Amino acid sequence: MSLRIVHYNEPVLRKKGEKVAVFDAALARLAQEMIATMHDAAGIGLAAQQIGEALQLCVVDLRDADAEFTWELDGAKPPLDLFMPMVLANPEIKVVKGTEETVYEEGCLSFPKIRGDVVRPDAIVVTFQDERGTPHVLKCDGLFSRCIQHEVDHLNGVLFIARMEKDVRAEIDDAVKALAKATKAAAAKS
Repeated sequence: MSLRIVHYNEPVLRKKGEKVAVFDAALARLAQEMIATMHDAAGIGLAAQQIGEALQLCVVDLRDADAEFTWELDGAKPPLDLFMPMVLANPEIKVVKGTEETVYEEGCLSFPKIRGDVVRPDAIVVTFQDERGTPHVLKCDGLFSRCIQHEVDHLNGVLFIARMEKDVRAEIDDAVKALAKATKAAAAKS
């Protein structure tokens, strides 16, 4: 079942998520619904805030991505097909010491058709739990790293437009304002 994706300027997008404390069938079902929603929207990541839940939970799937990136999961390099789509609960990111910052054009399912350059560190280490509560450590770079940083920002109530340089943000400002107005109008109808 595909869930409704929350659009900018709904308040839940700016809420820091509660830590996931219970790893049960309901959480696994929510994660599966988020994965289906992400796939239906042709996205590579989706955070709980984007489906209206202020929770430290996100999903990512980069199996179809064309970008170059490397990864190491729990000290090994399994094929992506073995662990994607990924469910990350309570993720915590540390930037790899000495990594460079890179610029990449990002989009967001909560900002349809709005894209802009964002500067982020290239390599990270993220500790998280899967939907069963099993702890994991992932080291990654490139688009994989960027996707996780983008989703973890959502979990902390930070939007990708807040990470943009002022000149980049200015280029998309009219589109962002139009989206906020449309979101407000849709909320008034419901």
